[in-house]
Amino acid sequence: MARVTLENVTKRYEDVTAVDDVSLEIEDGEFVTFVGPSGCGKSTTMETVAGLTKPTEGRVYIGDEDVTTLAPKDRGVAMVFQNIALFPHMDVFENVSFGLRLRKYDDEEIRRRVEQAAEIVQLEGMLERMPDELSGGQRQRVAIARAIVRNPDVFLMDEPLANLDAKLRVHMRTELQRLHRELGTTVVYVTHDQAEAMTMSDRIAVLNEGKLQQIAPPLTCYNEPANLFVAGFIGSPSMNFAEGERLEDGVRTEYFSVEFDPGVVPEGTVGDRVTVGVRPEDVHLAATADDLESPTAPIEARTDVLEPMGDEVFVYLLLSEAAERSMEEDPTSASDQLLMSVPPDTDVRENQSVEVVLDRSKVHLFDSETGGALVHGVTDRSDRESGRTQTEAE
Repeated sequence: MARVTLENVTKRYEDVTAVDDVSLEIEDGEFVTFVGPSGCGKSTTMETVAGLTKPTEGRVYIGDEDVTTLAPKDRGVAMVFQNIALFPHMDVFENVSFGLRLRKYDDEEIRRRVEQAAEIVQLEGMLERMPDELSGGQRQRVAIARAIVRNPDVFLMDEPLANLDAKLRVHMRTELQRLHRELGTTVVYVTHDQAEAMTMSDRIAVLNEGKLQQIAPPLTCYNEPANLFVAGFIGSPSMNFAEGERLEDGVRTEYFSVEFDPGVVPEGTVGDRVTVGVRPEDVHLAATADDLESPTAPIEARTDVLEPMGDEVFVYLLLSEAAERSMEEDPTSASDQLLMSVPPDTDVRENQSVEVVLDRSKVHLFDSETGGALVHGVTDRSDRESGRTQTEAE
């Protein structure tokens, strides 16, 4: 086990900066996932830890050792990547045990470790097969087993489950979490799958254009995003956004207003341009929002498209007659539309006039110019918590 530290790491390729002054510390035994859009620098950052890529600037430490110039084999790491690299002339047992044989482990220990790893990744009965006799998912599991048997100080995994089918991917998520808990090994994980990042990680590191946007526990990134990028990237479907103007006691957008509680004073001044963000599950039908503690004033809308998802229904709301035209021209426009999530038994249909409200305790405000978060929830939480405490006492 070992701590991983990046100090002002930058990686440039001619006129492209893949990683831009990234500094972070991954604690001993921690599971940290790098997430971000394609080309954001998450794989390059991990390859810098692995030693496959040397940083243009900055230092990399594993434990207390500066490994910036060390070869990958001398760093005490094991790597699993989406692009599988198995020896085609070796069977599964030989592929998994290759690293152990190089290190002169005895045959009994090699067999014990290989069989244990094979059980974890569901490869029992396949140890004598050749790689060309395996499916893509099975070959990926061989690569994971090959890393597991080494019991490294740090696991480095670059989208290792991407080639697995959905059911096996869920199983492997569970197995990797169990493996991490049993071994206590530091894990650096790269994925584009938010379900993997949210369910497996102790912390998530969100990157964009080579810059670290936020590193925090998954629910913190979801509930308290550091900026507009994190707010829009974390969560599926993504957060609703609307441009507005800061008022003395709230925010006014083109189609609705959000009032602040007296105890809420976000940064900035009256007249500032701000962006209002609210997640689909925090948009409610006014007719069924009686138990909502802090709703906004009702917002008139018309339902457009309904997407039943089984446990919920996504309802696309148009806030004006021009909204439908704007969606056709630019489906990503958020100024005159809202996405709402409702239970599957909700009485709602397409092309229906409705009134909706936003949960003010879950409304986020961002600086429109810098993108930085101003406040998460425009209700006075101290008042609610003191009132709840008093009620419980009574």
